[in-house]
Amino acid sequence: MSDSVEFPDSPDEDGSPVPGRGARIPGPRAAADDWDVLPAPAPAPAPAPAPAPAPAERLLPPPAAAPASPPPSHDVLKSLLGAWALSACSAEETQAVEDHLTECAPCAEEALRLRDAVGLLHPEENLDLTPLLRSRVLEDCLGKRPARIPVPVWATPYDTETARLDALLQDFGDSEWHTPVRLKWFEEERRTSRRTTVAGVIGHLLTVDGLIATALGLEDPLGAHAGTDPTARTERFWAATPYPVTRQVREPWRSQGHTLVRTVSFAGLGVADLSVGYGDFSLPLGDAFLERAFECWVHAWDIAEAVDYPYEPPSGAHLHRMIDLAARLLPTVLAVRRRKGLAAPARDLVEAGTPGRTLHLEIEGAGGGS
Repeated sequence: MSDSVEFPDSPDEDGSPVPGRGARIPGPRAAADDWDVLPAPAPAPAPAPAPAPAPAERLLPPPAAAPASPPPSHDVLKSLLGAWALSACSAEETQAVEDHLTECAPCAEEALRLRDAVGLLHPEENLDLTPLLRSRVLEDCLGKRPARIPVPVWATPYDTETARLDALLQDFGDSEWHTPVRLKWFEEERRTSRRTTVAGVIGHLLTVDGLIATALGLEDPLGAHAGTDPTARTERFWAATPYPVTRQVREPWRSQGHTLVRTVSFAGLGVADLSVGYGDFSLPLGDAFLERAFECWVHAWDIAEAVDYPYEPPSGAHLHRMIDLAARLLPTVLAVRRRKGLAAPARDLVEAGTPGRTLHLEIEGAGGGS
């Protein structure tokens, strides 16, 4: 079979018709897959070479660097001394200031003063200040300008210890106020304890300090007919609160302490002998204030131990007064124990009204003495 069919007047290869020649129909073309070798891709054109620089360009020097900025003036560097002392300058400013301090004596002296002042601005590491600090400040102030109405010497320990405890409490959050605290004491021969919270301890101090308020004719925090037994008053205060005691107890306790100190300061000297009842016994008002200062310190120590915070003892002069009160109460305490059969009798019989035994007590330390 022929590959083409001729028709009359078919065109030639160049497209012009040829007379007497039939038209030619081409045969079927082969597929692209039938070729053995594919045509190679055309090579990429080579990059054109960079034009050579003109002779004039070859002779030009490299561009010059930007001129350095002038150093800061004296006034600018002096204004940066405060920021430098606080370490708030950038690295460039710090270098400029320190280079200037080696050349300018007035600025160097000012920088030293500012650095010393910055040292006083650091946060306090201890909330409980030195016990002697308050006494020294008051003594210095009163030495220059005596108080028109001075605080009695027997009320000063109470005033100081309540202020120290209040300083410990001022930064407490809700979690610290609800920290468990275990109070410990002795009843006859048995050791007794009671679990409460930091707020509960302050409530206990508030109710027992109320005994002094009642003796001075002030308002009792528990109201009328609350009794004079310290333990019963505390239990009544705790039971009267439907919810656990919170930080709200701090304000009435502190306000009552200020009122007590202010009242005895205006009352005069004779008020120290006023009797304060403690249930089964009573104390003169001067000794009652010392007893309350001693208990405030002991319970402040309990609170500090519960929240894991250091707490220093009272100053030597105040501690000496507290120890003196405890020593003066020893004969009464021993007599009560003897009547209850809890103390051994004297070895030798003596005349009625004369001491059967003598005790020499010597205390060492900051509050020591004989």
